[in-house]
Amino acid sequence: MSAQQSRIALITGGNRGLGRSVVEALAADGIDIVLTYRSHEDEAKQVVEAVTALGRTAAAIQLDTTRTGTFAQFADALRETLRLHWRRDSFDILVNNAGFHLATVLGSTEEETLDQLFAVHFKGVYLLTQALAVAPEGTSPLLADGGRIVNFSSGLARFVSGPNAVYAAMKGAIEVVTRYWAAQLGPRGITVNTVAPGPVLTDFADGLYKNAQEGMRETLVNATALGRLAYADDIGPAVAALVGIGTGWITAQRIEASGGYRL
Repeated sequence: MSAQQSRIALITGGNRGLGRSVVEALAADGIDIVLTYRSHEDEAKQVVEAVTALGRTAAAIQLDTTRTGTFAQFADALRETLRLHWRRDSFDILVNNAGFHLATVLGSTEEETLDQLFAVHFKGVYLLTQALAVAPEGTSPLLADGGRIVNFSSGLARFVSGPNAVYAAMKGAIEVVTRYWAAQLGPRGITVNTVAPGPVLTDFADGLYKNAQEGMRETLVNATALGRLAYADDIGPAVAALVGIGTGWITAQRIEASGGYRL
């Protein structure tokens, strides 16, 4: 398959953790990659090199999803990148992965904390998707007809655990938005779904699960049907499967990739 015919995916926060796992799983399935990174440009370059080693084409673009005023500029940079590497004006798969975690306890949560969680997990996702999937009349959107959107949610939107109310609420809002987008974009053949991981051993939330004490880790494992905690590479392939060629009839769904946590 030529570069011009390849499917192209854009993954936000693709330089580490779950984002990198998604990038590598998609590349292994023959999909070319554009990844974004907020910082750690060196990590982004390493991921591009890893994708290239798999025989796919990749590019990295800096993006802070909280700086919504830069989204038009980012869209221009993305369009130029697509033309340069693939001689295309559109891409096929959008994975809204970028995120972070802050604990919130009722009675001691500051307004700034609420604003930060909202900016990353809802406002940024909404406005970036709007900038890429919809275009003014007379112009073409960057996300191609027949494309796929995958939004990251969390198992915390289903079960209650720890001081995570606001983070979980933002993820719950994304699940609702996913269904509305699926209805709006369905006539263009675009599917929209969410993937909701459970506990994963990554550096997310300062390595909350990765650095957990043995007793806490044992409790988590005992609550998981598959008898262990997840690694990042358990999640990337789930996203790759969801955007595979044979799954175009799946839309507006929440797919929990938690190993059967707290059934």
